[in-house]
Amino acid sequence: MQVLKILFICLEVVLLFNLLIVVHELGHYLAARWRGLVIDRFGIWFGKPIWKTKIDGVDFCLGSIPAGGYVALPQMAPMETIEGKNRNAADNLPPVSPLDKVIVAFAGPLFSFSLALAFAVLVWGVGRPVSEADATTVIGYVKKDSPAEKAGLRPGDRILKVDGHPVTRFSGIGDSIMWRVVSSEGEKIPIEIERDGKVLTVESSWVKEETKSWERKSLRQIQIAPVKTPLVGRVEPNSPAALAGIRPNDVILEVDGIPVLNPEALSDDIEQKGAGKELKLAILRDRRRLEIALKAEMPIFPPDFPAEEKRPLIGVAWERTGKWTVDHPGPLEQIYSSVNSMISTFGALFSPKSDVKAQHLSGPVGIMRIYYLLFESEHGWRQAIWFSVILNINLALLNLLPVPVLDGGHILLALIEAIRRKPVGVRALSIVQNTCAVLIIGYMLYVTF
Repeated sequence: MQVLKILFICLEVVLLFNLLIVVHELGHYLAARWRGLVIDRFGIWFGKPIWKTKIDGVDFCLGSIPAGGYVALPQMAPMETIEGKNRNAADNLPPVSPLDKVIVAFAGPLFSFSLALAFAVLVWGVGRPVSEADATTVIGYVKKDSPAEKAGLRPGDRILKVDGHPVTRFSGIGDSIMWRVVSSEGEKIPIEIERDGKVLTVESSWVKEETKSWERKSLRQIQIAPVKTPLVGRVEPNSPAALAGIRPNDVILEVDGIPVLNPEALSDDIEQKGAGKELKLAILRDRRRLEIALKAEMPIFPPDFPAEEKRPLIGVAWERTGKWTVDHPGPLEQIYSSVNSMISTFGALFSPKSDVKAQHLSGPVGIMRIYYLLFESEHGWRQAIWFSVILNINLALLNLLPVPVLDGGHILLALIEAIRRKPVGVRALSIVQNTCAVLIIGYMLYVTF
């Protein structure tokens, strides 16, 4: 059954990922048909075709490298390095006006944007699952000896601003706490908080975890976590928790009379008190409050288990994301948020002082992995549709960049042709396009690695 589940999720990922590509390329295809351009090929993915057919004189094919798609238009600026050799030589075909080239090039991003809007309307209707981390700016856990603790931050503090920017959620890109921390550029990060009705400002340093030379460099963190319901996901058989009567879906409210705002806080309490010391837990089960006492135990670890990671446990696995709610953001709100996230990413990416670099972005494989993880969750399709809004906006805007090979490059070349009143030279165009193609393919391989 697990194998079938994995195969089904993979099928869902491939279908949705292909839909995004097909709609974008369909925009180019329909615009080319409308403007009377010759169309050689409609290709989804690159590489040697694993399937192909001919309809109305156009070769439709599915490639073997899952990295995008294309419509081969020899009257535009053909890219034979990627698309393969065209059946029709551009020299033997009638010229196309710069306006037609702009329309055909712009149609792809327009269709991607339209699909994003359609998905946004769907999300508005069915709702978007929101985790507790997406819906709060209240600190639930501060790691011991962390930059945040040294700065004076405490569980229960509500964060209002980070690095001078207002924040509305804990995680994500844009107006989130984590993003403002990782994209900060100073040695100290000013953080404005609300505590006991008073507004305070503290300055926190930051740390970065060590990584291997072949891994992505880690980003700044102050080592805090949001308020998250300590919801029990699984109880290990014969563990202290199981013997004390704790069950999945129980919520741990308090430990020794102190409210638990994040599962990590309970783990720290257990480690601090050590094995064999009694813990009094207040538990919420089916709207009833229960009192349970238990003692943590030191498990038998494998011989090669790192000594610094050995700690007493009670035998529960937490529900990773805590509780969920369902939000119904408006379509324009979703579009604005997606555009703002992309602008924030590029702002950090091109800032010389920022730690956010090109290596932290994702290529096609990384995107498909995100889809797999979303489909794997209990809110699979609704999460994936919401992510598709963001991805289609990214696809539309990235393709409008004035880089040869991308749609924005075709638009730029058409404008240059309109000004010069003649096309860019074939040799110069071939050199520029091939160079850009190599750089883009190389970059995709780099971020995939």
